[in-house]
Amino acid sequence: MTSPLRIALAGAGAFGQKHLDALRLIDGVEVVSLVSRDLAKTREVAAKYGIGHATTELDEALARDDVDAVILCTPTQLHASQTLACLDAGKHVQVEIPLCDVLAEGEAVVRRQRETGLVAMCGHTRRFNPSHQWIHRRIAAGELKLQQMDVQTYFFRRTNMNALGEPRSWTDHLLWHHAAHTVDLFAWQCGAPVVKAHALQGPIHPELGIAMDMSVQLQSANGAICTLSLSFNNEGPLGTFFRYIGDTGTYIARYDDLVSGRDQTIDVSQVAVSMNGIELQDREFVAAIREGREPQASVAQVLPCYQVLHALEQQLRG
Repeated sequence: MTSPLRIALAGAGAFGQKHLDALRLIDGVEVVSLVSRDLAKTREVAAKYGIGHATTELDEALARDDVDAVILCTPTQLHASQTLACLDAGKHVQVEIPLCDVLAEGEAVVRRQRETGLVAMCGHTRRFNPSHQWIHRRIAAGELKLQQMDVQTYFFRRTNMNALGEPRSWTDHLLWHHAAHTVDLFAWQCGAPVVKAHALQGPIHPELGIAMDMSVQLQSANGAICTLSLSFNNEGPLGTFFRYIGDTGTYIARYDDLVSGRDQTIDVSQVAVSMNGIELQDREFVAAIREGREPQASVAQVLPCYQVLHALEQQLRG
């Protein structure tokens, strides 16, 4: 493919704009359509990024002949149905994490992708962060055996606001969104499926209707374990922090940065062409389309993560 890859992006909020910033850095890519729920704000963001078409209707973007692929940064509850709509329209699609919040819907997406042969991937960014890629390469080379991961995912979200401080039209979820990052990453780093999983959750928020605190324990088929603590009640520091405990070293990953267990900086600048995990994720999506291959973090590859989340949800419901 030598002509520009023409992309429509749905969801012009905080994370959608991170993708727009990343796509600007990739040669041969043009964002031709922007979809979001507020037309005035959508037009404002489209003007900022030089996007010629703005709409509130995904179907309008999917009907365009000048759209080759779609990136979905929309509310969780829409992910699976909108991914199916993109595939049905003959468009390659990257859907932000999570693939679904109902397992059957994620399974339907995987079936449809296999039927169409189109590229469909999910935004499991941790597979692309240079910090986690550095660890993955050491494990693959036999230089490190993972014994334990200790992960903290902490935010302060007692009201329904997004990263830009604006009201959300949907409610975020510790299990189906934030735990998905770690469940998938743990299995990917181990190179083995999760065979045991347990979860506990704190009280349900009276207005948001979700648990604000959660604890998850995992074990992979090769014996490694993972302990994940999640909270929307934490007042700082914010974000996700991954401690890898291995037989030849301990490492702490903070998004794209990596330090040793003794807080010595690990240089990961040569791991990939960028230090931005979102950009690397988008580069993989574009490359998979151009090369006609399955992408890293394809919907089929990440489905086992959602099978684990489904099992945990059943536990929590008792």
